[in-house]
Amino acid sequence: MAITTGFDHVATLTADLDRFAAWYGEVFGAEVTFSMEAEGDHPRMFIIDLGGGAALNVFEVPEDTIVGERRRLGGRGAIDHFGIAVADLVALEQVRDRLEAVGADLGEIRQLGGDTWSLFFRDVDGMELEVCAPVT
Repeated sequence: MAITTGFDHVATLTADLDRFAAWYGEVFGAEVTFSMEAEGDHPRMFIIDLGGGAALNVFEVPEDTIVGERRRLGGRGAIDHFGIAVADLVALEQVRDRLEAVGADLGEIRQLGGDTWSLFFRDVDGMELEVCAPVT
């Protein structure tokens, strides 16, 4: 059995921290729980609470320093995407509706294996992500 209890946070980059936080707030109800202005070599940063003990640590950097072609597998860096968990299929459908409302590029809800519902989408910066729910 693993000694870990899951992920604490995922660190990611954006060229527009305020836009990023507003988008995640609108789609997921996520809230900024910490902010830090740029200081020396450390860029401006928000911690965005995704619920369930998970967070995004988001750093604002110039657009031309974000590496990779985000639409191509392998071009998105060492971490290709991350999955955001929701409680059930009903919540997943609500997220899908919110993503549609903000004009996000998204796929279809599909069952992966026998135990997970999955929906891939692109966030406000074009990063590919996934929302997952358990099959009950």
